[in-house]
Amino acid sequence: MQKKLSEIAKLIGGKVIGNGDILITGASGIKEAAEGEITFLANPKYSSLMDKTRASAIVTSADASQSSKPVIVTENPSLAFAKIISMFVPDEAGHPKIIDYTVTMGKNVSLGRDVVIGPYTVIEDDSVIGDNVIIYAGCYIGHHVKIGQKTLIYPHVSIRERVSIGARVIIHSGTVIGSDGFGFATIKGVHHKIPQVGTVEIADDVEIGANVTIDRARFGKTIIGKGTKIDNLVQIAHNVVIGENSLIVAQVGISGSTIIGNSVILGGQAGLVGHITVGDNAIVTAQTGVAKSVPPDTMVSGYPARPFMTTQRANASLQNLPKLFDLVKELKKKIEELEARLK
Repeated sequence: MQKKLSEIAKLIGGKVIGNGDILITGASGIKEAAEGEITFLANPKYSSLMDKTRASAIVTSADASQSSKPVIVTENPSLAFAKIISMFVPDEAGHPKIIDYTVTMGKNVSLGRDVVIGPYTVIEDDSVIGDNVIIYAGCYIGHHVKIGQKTLIYPHVSIRERVSIGARVIIHSGTVIGSDGFGFATIKGVHHKIPQVGTVEIADDVEIGANVTIDRARFGKTIIGKGTKIDNLVQIAHNVVIGENSLIVAQVGISGSTIIGNSVILGGQAGLVGHITVGDNAIVTAQTGVAKSVPPDTMVSGYPARPFMTTQRANASLQNLPKLFDLVKELKKKIEELEARLK
């Protein structure tokens, strides 16, 4: 496939600066691109790469449009480039095409139009699967589960009983949704299991990475809001509520009954205690230990979590400790010399 640069600009709603008649045959990263391919630059900080790349054209923003190569200027280069990749690199995932004969189907299962299910998947009684759902091999769908239209479930996903999954959700391999919350009553040193009788509700347009665990509520619901994206290896405990369009990065652990607002970012390996609130638009940086609620529109870091700039100043001070130690040692020596003279 090849397209003129001007045709690509029209597709993504961008403006060509330079020769719009050059032919583009593919798309790649700015360091990997070859002649004839188009690439992108989202951060003006790396604009020096624009004249080093072998790509024939670049998708970028108005802030970084100065280049010897033809460019397409667009408001969001990353999103625009995603559309271009879809054009030049077709999806070759090889989704299942039929309901495989090895699928085990329970009683009263409702299947929408054009549902496809891979080999050895089990779907229990009274589950409802929406139109155009794709379920890969080896998945488990429990009793009374509801799955919305155009949802994509990769191999070896387990969705326990009474869980509700919205439309256009993507769930990657190894994820478990609706496992029991971690609840025990300790009496005389013996841990007695507390029944977890709630459920999990996943809203529309959520993406859940590989090997994520989302526990069912003790009562009520564990909730993941619309448009939220969850990275690999995340643990979300019982009765957690996550708002809309939040980003939860790899290895985050969220303890029970914590409430996460809308458009929150939790950096990798952040840990949150239970029964706290993280306000809308808050950012928790990587490896932060959050022991109390975080106000909206703030950034916290460190252990325990503090305002970001407070932590930065504390870290800068720590770097000066060796110098401070030498200074104190020197001052101590001078004081001892002065005391000796006075005697």
